[in-house]
Amino acid sequence: MSQEIFDKAKQIQATIKAETPKTLEELEQFRIKYLGTKGLLKGLFGEIRHVDKERKREFGLLANAIKQETEAAFQQLKDNFEAAEGTESISLDLTAPAEPNALGSRHPISIVMNQIVEIFQRIGFVVAEDREIEDDWHNFTAMNTPADHPARDMQDTFYVMNDPGMLLRTHTSSVQSRVMTKTQPPIRIIAPGRVYRNETISARSHCQFHQVEGLYVAENVSFADMKQTLYYFAKELYGATKIRLRPSYFPFTEPSAEMDVYWGLKDEIDYKITKGTGWLEVLGCGMVDPAVLENCGIDSKKYTGFAFGMGIERQAMLKYRISDIRYLFENDKRFLNQFSAAL
Repeated sequence: MSQEIFDKAKQIQATIKAETPKTLEELEQFRIKYLGTKGLLKGLFGEIRHVDKERKREFGLLANAIKQETEAAFQQLKDNFEAAEGTESISLDLTAPAEPNALGSRHPISIVMNQIVEIFQRIGFVVAEDREIEDDWHNFTAMNTPADHPARDMQDTFYVMNDPGMLLRTHTSSVQSRVMTKTQPPIRIIAPGRVYRNETISARSHCQFHQVEGLYVAENVSFADMKQTLYYFAKELYGATKIRLRPSYFPFTEPSAEMDVYWGLKDEIDYKITKGTGWLEVLGCGMVDPAVLENCGIDSKKYTGFAFGMGIERQAMLKYRISDIRYLFENDKRFLNQFSAAL
């Protein structure tokens, strides 16, 4: 009986030596077959109880030798496979182009704002920025809108809790008043930024939006200067060949006007957004009211100026034919990806 068990052990040993796994998967099967908890070597050690007493030690040495040989063979094969895998990775062409990273896109508001600012910078305007939480004087009073002025009803204001003298600015005109109180003419600025009004959110309006306002104050500035400046802007941004100025009212300019550009009637959308006229309102403007200059410490008898302002969302909606202002604030990637090719 003992000799049969010895012969079985030597046969297992010969079988193990003849094994030649070709892959890591085959090597794992080799480990399970011989070294696993239910493998052949586990069973071989169990046979020791059937070996004659005087040969138990001899059988134990043989079984241990087979196990050590098998473990060494497994480890050697594993190391060879891992080394081969490392060699394959090094052999890759490291000069080949990598997988391109997906690029994002600029927001349409940023695109249009940058274009507007760049147009005015070409003709000497410099960018001026300031706080969004503003005091009542710079936002309203300095701009010829005192507390009892009916023009305040035109803007629903967000006031800061427990401090009625502070508010979220309703227009970037507050930047103009701050610049004028600190700087003497000539002044030529463009003021882009976010503003806030307590309005119902709909397809055409929002409680937060962006404006760009411009101001030019110097000696002998005329209405004709303003008209020519705004015509240059309309031509550069829209490719417009005609503009018109219609009388309007703003508390901080006199006279005041609304500017339209001739959009044309090339398709059905043009008819819709221009109401069949071909003309499109894009901004408000006017000559700076002398009272505003005096409020800010500028001699209105020596200096004159003009100012203008426009909503960036409106310009973006017109330029890209966006039908709903809410799209600009929802951060929907499907919408934003449409502007990947824009500058």
